[in-house]
Amino acid sequence: MEWTSRLAPSLDEFAALAEAAFKALPEPFAGLSADVEIRIEDFAAEDVLDSLGIEDPFELTGLYQGVDLGRRSVLDSGVQPSMVFLYRRPILDEWCERGDVSLGELISHVLVHEIGHHFGLSDDDIHRIEDDA
Repeated sequence: MEWTSRLAPSLDEFAALAEAAFKALPEPFAGLSADVEIRIEDFAAEDVLDSLGIEDPFELTGLYQGVDLGRRSVLDSGVQPSMVFLYRRPILDEWCERGDVSLGELISHVLVHEIGHHFGLSDDDIHRIEDDA
């Protein structure tokens, strides 16, 4: 492959990779995640990083924001939609450092991790599942 003319994917191209990964989710996960909005940004906002105690914006590749399925109630009203944020620059940085997965695979991995939070899984739960797979 000729690399001298290659460019990093734009936010729109990155979003297309994320959308393909989202569409590839198997049932019943796909159906239960249909209302989750996917957002692509270069980096997390400063207030998000501050609230998580993260100083280096390259340390956060994705974030789930919302009420997970296990905590939802029919009595909830005016609840913001659940969102998964994928942060393009940290993901690209990790992809370059790793060199052992495709960009699409890494985006899918981060997306699935964040969707796991939509189902009420903690980071520890998700890491155990990944280790067992």
